[in-house]
Amino acid sequence: MQRQVRVEAGHRCAIPTCRATPVELAHIRPYAQVLEHTFENLIALCPTCHARFDRGDIDGRSMRQYKANLGLLSGRYGPLELQALQWFADDTAREEIAIPRGVDWAFGNLTRDGLAVVVDRPPTWGSVADGSIGIVGLRLTDAGHDAVRRLLDAQPLE
Repeated sequence: MQRQVRVEAGHRCAIPTCRATPVELAHIRPYAQVLEHTFENLIALCPTCHARFDRGDIDGRSMRQYKANLGLLSGRYGPLELQALQWFADDTAREEIAIPRGVDWAFGNLTRDGLAVVVDRPPTWGSVADGSIGIVGLRLTDAGHDAVRRLLDAQPLE
């Protein structure tokens, strides 16, 4: 179960504005109240965020939402998609990120869900006639920006 909780969070702090390592497991509802260890009640936090949660600097409602969002994200999106969302979360003014042409399939769930679009970029270095070499952009849609904002604000994802 400990491994499952760590894998769910990508072995990083589950709080989207942190994502630090190393992590330790924290009970969302205190162990003294529930007297059991369950996957649903455990979350991976860095030592700093764990201490902040224990002090009450991070409320239980937010922590439950971080856990719910984490489950949704890790169940739906692949590692590259999650990394892209993290890049957009790290810099909310970022409009797009560069990805190699032909790798857009790795972001398919983000595009199918309407959170991002792949946009052509003019070639900046050697290209071939069929356009198979180069860079394209992965750009968040308005729905994507809203999803990132919700993640950062510990709001439910829709």
